[in-house]
Amino acid sequence: MQVSVETTEGLKRRMKVQVPSERVDQEVESRLRDLRGRVRLDGFRPGKVPLKVVQKRYGAQVRGEVLDEVVRRTYAEALEQESLRPAGAPEIEPLQTEAGQDLEYQAEFEVLPSIEVQGVEDIAIERPVVDITDEDVDRILERLRKQHAEYTEVDRPAAEGDRVTIDFEGTVDGEAFDGNSGEDVPVPLGEGQMPEAFEAELAGLAAGDDKTIAYTFPEAFPDEKIAGREAQFAVKVKKVEAAELPAADDAFAERLGIEGGIDALRERIRESLQRERDQAVRARVKNQVMEALLERNPIELPQSLLDSEIQQLREQTRERMRQAGQGDDDAELPASRFEDEARRRVALGLIVNELVRANEIELDRERVQEALQRVAAGYEQPEQIMQYYLQNQELMQSLQLQVMEDQVVDWVAERAQVTDKPMSLDALTGREADEDSASADA
Repeated sequence: MQVSVETTEGLKRRMKVQVPSERVDQEVESRLRDLRGRVRLDGFRPGKVPLKVVQKRYGAQVRGEVLDEVVRRTYAEALEQESLRPAGAPEIEPLQTEAGQDLEYQAEFEVLPSIEVQGVEDIAIERPVVDITDEDVDRILERLRKQHAEYTEVDRPAAEGDRVTIDFEGTVDGEAFDGNSGEDVPVPLGEGQMPEAFEAELAGLAAGDDKTIAYTFPEAFPDEKIAGREAQFAVKVKKVEAAELPAADDAFAERLGIEGGIDALRERIRESLQRERDQAVRARVKNQVMEALLERNPIELPQSLLDSEIQQLREQTRERMRQAGQGDDDAELPASRFEDEARRRVALGLIVNELVRANEIELDRERVQEALQRVAAGYEQPEQIMQYYLQNQELMQSLQLQVMEDQVVDWVAERAQVTDKPMSLDALTGREADEDSASADA
């Protein structure tokens, strides 16, 4: 087999392959002889059909099948012979397929870039160190009490902690938009159910009051038609209710299905916060590692991988829009909208894969099992969720990919410059920043 490879542009390659005719012709003849012993044709006894008759009837079909298989096998052999790693499926063009002559074809494809990951030892990482305090537990307990509050209608202006029931209808430049209206919508003030700027306008209103509230949607709002634009909401207050919180006692814990009273509930909250902390720490370190790897290792990206990633991001966006009732399959989603994120994902995937390959990092099956248990722990019937994952190859591959990325992050962190940084749980999870931003807006 003769192979020649030409670089056409960047990562694009054109590979020409010539396969001796004997390899094809002998396989075709072998299959026809085998078929001769099995085929049934009128006028001939089983196994006695002349080879020429079989060849005339089935020769073209058999040769086509053999050519497909030989091209597939020799393409893989040629890649290995030339030490090429394709980034995607090839475009194959037959050049010579006549019987008695050498098979010739060319394959055009992109190759994966050659990567030697640099700068791992120079990466500086700040690893959060967070203690779960009694105040953290108290805050969650207070949130649970608010979620189980009982409300009583009152004849006074609304204040924070009250629940206001409203009708509203919004317009942008006098035009309605998706999700612009609602009737009998309960809004607990201070809970963040509505944007804080909107809720602040409801404070001080009493049942029967009408008010027009101006609200500017964020630039990153999912509905591009109204993102960054100011809306006018005509609001009517239907009623104001004051909240009466349940006592934080054993009865409340029992009401939540926790055996062991309020102390057991507090311990359950602490364990949940610890899981949240550990997950947030992993995410914070992982993000620093990935961004540093990207910065230190600029690489040329195969267009085929970019196109595939853009299409995946586009489909995910369409699905979210469908679930939110904001669009359909015909929604215009230009590739440029996803290009930056696609480039980031493809580059990171290539860098991570190279670290795995070059350093022989093997998937830790115990960590996969632990990750599966963490996922299942968030559901009421974890055993069923675990079984569902184990029976779904796509879900398990996704989970294994996450674990492998975590292993790569750990590998990098062991060699990087890591500094422990004490901080609060709110600062770690971003709640502190959200509160500071809200205070500044107010």
